[in-house]
Amino acid sequence: AGAGRCPQGAGFAAPEVAMPAVPSLVDRYFTRWYKADVKGKPCEDHCILQHSNCNNTGSIFAPRRICVITLAGPHLVLQSGKAIKSISYQISTNCSRLQNKVSGKFKRGAQFLTELAPLCKIYCSDGEEYTMSSCVRGWLMEVNESILHKPSILQEKPSTEGYTAVVLPKFEESKSITEGLLTQKQYEEVVVKSINATTATS
Repeated sequence: AGAGRCPQGAGFAAPEVAMPAVPSLVDRYFTRWYKADVKGKPCEDHCILQHSNCNNTGSIFAPRRICVITLAGPHLVLQSGKAIKSISYQISTNCSRLQNKVSGKFKRGAQFLTELAPLCKIYCSDGEEYTMSSCVRGWLMEVNESILHKPSILQEKPSTEGYTAVVLPKFEESKSITEGLLTQKQYEEVVVKSINATTATS
């Protein structure tokens, strides 16, 4: 990450990326991975929650390394003063993630996503527009339609009710999909480095 990658300057607060003292349901059953500056755009960071391969978690998400795509704490959309006007899963004229219909154990009808495949577009009241990407290869299992009706939960609860989509990697790729992603520790180092660089130049 380059110096001052986040344009907030003095208004940028250190994000909450450290693990809580008491693990939450998410931290108990998922491993957090991060993608910083998605598609080269500063501070448009994503968090990928990868399900731990366990069959008796009681989680709403199935096992087998399934991934839940969310916003990471430092993402511009989650910074103070940002208000989301609307969210759309219509990523192009001919493609809507809402048309994704999955059936059967062979996941018939599921859209296949590459790492850079767009998931949704976020429109803010200040005129800014942000695109969320898959960050991992796999089948699109579901999108979160709740954020369409109440966009604010994307900001209020980004790791739980405000998730964007659920992606199921191919079985043979389930262990390699995190290549190119950052661990919790690595991501914290990137964020701290960015904050220090911003402070030094302000």
